[in-house]
Amino acid sequence: MDRERFARCAEDYIDMIFRVAYSYTKNSADAEDVCQDTLLQLYRTDTQFHSEEHIKRWLIRVAVNQCRMLFRSPWRRVESIESYAETLGFERDDYSELFAAVMALDRKYRLPLYLYYYEGYSTAEVGKLLGLPEKTVSTRLHRARAKLKTALKEEG
Repeated sequence: MDRERFARCAEDYIDMIFRVAYSYTKNSADAEDVCQDTLLQLYRTDTQFHSEEHIKRWLIRVAVNQCRMLFRSPWRRVESIESYAETLGFERDDYSELFAAVMALDRKYRLPLYLYYYEGYSTAEVGKLLGLPEKTVSTRLHRARAKLKTALKEEG
């Protein structure tokens, strides 16, 4: 990959990579490390990308794998979700409540929610990206919605 294409890809996808990593790690410093490692792999890869969608899927897959490797590290850090949420600017107060409720879910629910609702992938595509059967993704989305509904009713 030449420098110009890499720079364009890095600029276009850095936010998406960070959101995937943060959904997985719940820690902004770890998410930044995953972003850096993912982009480094993109720069070094010899993969011939056929389309922008191919690059996006490859980056998500690499970011998820980097997150998994990070969790194996004995140096894993934990960050308060509340302190990070304060640095974000939400348009409405209920968005911050939704963010907190989503981040309180188990990791296995957060990432499918993000990929399905925010990135717009189908359950089959989310399954391929995460290495899960489509039915498992559907079940996790269903359970995540139920947990969010319960959590948001309790708060409201």
